[in-house]
Amino acid sequence: MNLHVPDLAPLPEPVRTTCPYCGVGCGVLARPDGAGGAGIEGDPEHPANFGRLCSKGSALGETLGLDDRVLHPTIAGARVTWDQALDTVAERFRRVAEVHGPEAVAFYLSGQLLTEDYYVANKLAKGFIGTPHVDTNSRLCMSSSVAAHRRAFGSDTVPGCYEDLDQADLVVLVGSNAAWCHPILFRRMLDARTTRGTKIVTIDPRRTQTGEEADLFLGLKPGTDAALFCGLLVHLVETGTVDEPYVAAHTAGFEAALERARAIAPDSAATAALTGLAEADVRHFFELVRTTPRVVTAFSQGVNQSAQGTDKANAIINCHLATGRIGKPGMGPLSLTGQPNAMGGREVGGLANMLAAHMHFAPEEVDLVRRFWGAPRIVTGEGLKAVSLFEAIERGRIKALWVMGTNPAVSMPRADRVRAAMRSLDTLVIAEAVATTDTVRVREDAILLPALAWGEKDGTVTNSERRISRQRPFLKAPGEARADWWMLAQVGRRLGFDKEFAWPNAAAVFREHAALSGFENAGSRDFDLSGLADITDAAYAGQRPVQWPLPRKTRTSEARLFANGGFFTRDRRARFVAVQKPALADPTSAAFPFRLNTGRVRDHWHTLTRTGKSPRLSAHRAVPFVEVHPDDAARAGLREGDLARVRTPYGAAVLEVMVAPGAQPGVLFAPMHWSEATASAGRVGALTQGAVDPVSGQPELKATPAAIAPEPMRSRGFLITRGPAPAPEGWWWARAAIEGGSGLIVATNDGPAEAAALMRARFPGAAFSEYADPACGIYRAAAFAEGRLVGALALAPAAERPSFEAAKAFFRTQELLEPAARRALISGRAESGGSGPLVCACHTVGRDTIAGTIEAGAASVEAVGAACRAGTNCGSCIPEIRKLLAAALAPSPA
Repeated sequence: MNLHVPDLAPLPEPVRTTCPYCGVGCGVLARPDGAGGAGIEGDPEHPANFGRLCSKGSALGETLGLDDRVLHPTIAGARVTWDQALDTVAERFRRVAEVHGPEAVAFYLSGQLLTEDYYVANKLAKGFIGTPHVDTNSRLCMSSSVAAHRRAFGSDTVPGCYEDLDQADLVVLVGSNAAWCHPILFRRMLDARTTRGTKIVTIDPRRTQTGEEADLFLGLKPGTDAALFCGLLVHLVETGTVDEPYVAAHTAGFEAALERARAIAPDSAATAALTGLAEADVRHFFELVRTTPRVVTAFSQGVNQSAQGTDKANAIINCHLATGRIGKPGMGPLSLTGQPNAMGGREVGGLANMLAAHMHFAPEEVDLVRRFWGAPRIVTGEGLKAVSLFEAIERGRIKALWVMGTNPAVSMPRADRVRAAMRSLDTLVIAEAVATTDTVRVREDAILLPALAWGEKDGTVTNSERRISRQRPFLKAPGEARADWWMLAQVGRRLGFDKEFAWPNAAAVFREHAALSGFENAGSRDFDLSGLADITDAAYAGQRPVQWPLPRKTRTSEARLFANGGFFTRDRRARFVAVQKPALADPTSAAFPFRLNTGRVRDHWHTLTRTGKSPRLSAHRAVPFVEVHPDDAARAGLREGDLARVRTPYGAAVLEVMVAPGAQPGVLFAPMHWSEATASAGRVGALTQGAVDPVSGQPELKATPAAIAPEPMRSRGFLITRGPAPAPEGWWWARAAIEGGSGLIVATNDGPAEAAALMRARFPGAAFSEYADPACGIYRAAAFAEGRLVGALALAPAAERPSFEAAKAFFRTQELLEPAARRALISGRAESGGSGPLVCACHTVGRDTIAGTIEAGAASVEAVGAACRAGTNCGSCIPEIRKLLAAALAPSPA
């Protein structure tokens, strides 16, 4: 019999766009599904990732929902038209400028913005309102690297490219947990180790997942990176490794830098004493660098987020300049940027200490930009950097603030003071896509403008290797959401500058940005994109990734710079920098004997506004936590999974304890992601100090004096509902997205009686299945509406905490639960064998599944991947897989 089988509908053509997370800048293929979502995969043609995506990029399709979006303009919570909102912004900014002066107006921007957004904000503020106070959350991320580049090269130029990681024989990672924070680049390093034998050295106070994969791990004392590289510089000189012709022809200041290095770390013994490293490890590192010409030193937040971050970066750059290992294949310093467009913001002048197009405030640069823009109120000096900006708000110097695409109420150091400062403003304007951020909630009378989100935006971003890529829209803009550049331009026009802000589209903004980069630039400035200044709208729409500089004269880009000098100082010579002796900003004390380090985890990003929507990404680290060394935990009376109160002079948080052998004694680590919207007491930004690097203005976020003590709770457990529900008052909680529902992981001093009353109050009219053992402090209940599961609560003493992993599986279906499933839920057991706690987020593979493949004979990471796919995409879970292999395959004790 013949059956007619209809042709399958062809897949829609994918839209080529760029990932909105870190500064790697991975290419993404997005296929809209016609229902507001999209299928996501890596772009195999994009030179940043060649088709690979990390766990966060792979889960982008799970984060496109509109449930918490800002959809309409509001003033003081009341919906208004766009004209009303923009008229109000323009009038209030005009009034503030007239009464208090234009410097009473400020803008706080984000590395999440597109270059076109940044460009218009910077032009409006610095050329037409007349305020220099334009800064960005990138100040917290990479501004020390910017300052170091400028001191050394005369410009904020990244000299190398990602291909150097493929071609290096030695990769030195300083203050970088690349395995988790830049996993696609780390996978390239691992591939190079496989194909060419590349050695990997990790320098970090924590033995992170990156450190576990390294050939040499150097767990130095916090803040001593510059001492290590001063010692290395001395060693390179004394072993004849300096490229004397390069130093003589292309640099200045070598002798002074060397003299200072000798004063700090004259030999390996002194270096070891300063850094706390074993002298044998120091000598091993020095010899690896000496004998390996192809060396890349990649550095990130462990270097940048320091009161001496600029000196740390310059100490690294000094070693590359001394050896001439810069701008050549497989050689050079490489700043790993944290955000998708921190580099684009730097290009347009989106930092308070920049003017525009990598120009600063020399009189001739100010005049050049004034003439190009036709700017009536061009600023002539630097503005306030982020920490100082919010301090100025606190003092009443800044009266009006426009926040765009960032959440300073969570991410800024001393975040409680930042919240209070924002409440004191005359006018707070927030351009935001997410309605539930802590910053939106700071005050009810803010002017809230609905911004586009990823998938709706149209513009460009620049990654860590100077590569400009397109973010393209593949979803319709929801509600009345608009592009950030459009809002800014509309305000500019309302302030009387119609012609100067009359761009019809993002392509026109980009053309002006590119033209400014080439204006009167005969090779004197590094940033030159004039080869794209006349790009048509159609060409812009189809533009492929391209690196700058891309001057009009040649219309070809350069992957590497400075191999033959040509720096952007006035004499075209690089500068060695004599760095200061390492010192942390604040000492510890009897009251605060620990150092608190902060950072990111593998599957989350910033303040969870995007990754917090994904069940996959919420599974790996579901609650705010603190890593503690086993010896410190024992002395404090803390065990794995306990709750602890972490205090600093600025605030406190209650976090779940992870006893971490890779932690350094005396040093705590807590991630910065959780906010008031996602946890009851997990805001780590409120704990961090505000001391800043005197050159870059970047705050020291990784060494705040702290204390830790147990925070005992009678009961631990979870509350799961079909939709987000308010947390029970007085309970400790953390919110986690799950498939088919919303989870709260909880702790409380309440017991079974209070829990039973809570369930009946939360689910009136529901039918209940319950188990209670008041004597043992155990309570489990499930609520059913018309036979369907709508809620579940379980509490037990901390040592017997219920399994959240097992319970959330019951919410994956909307169907009626069979009697056996109901019994399993109430008994606290999984209905069937699960995969266990998540290890591989890319392919949703749990620990139990991996353990099963090992038990079945998989004896290597590759064999595990072949059996269950874990570790075969971005590779960020490979260190965890290796641990499971080591534990399972270790010989049994005799």
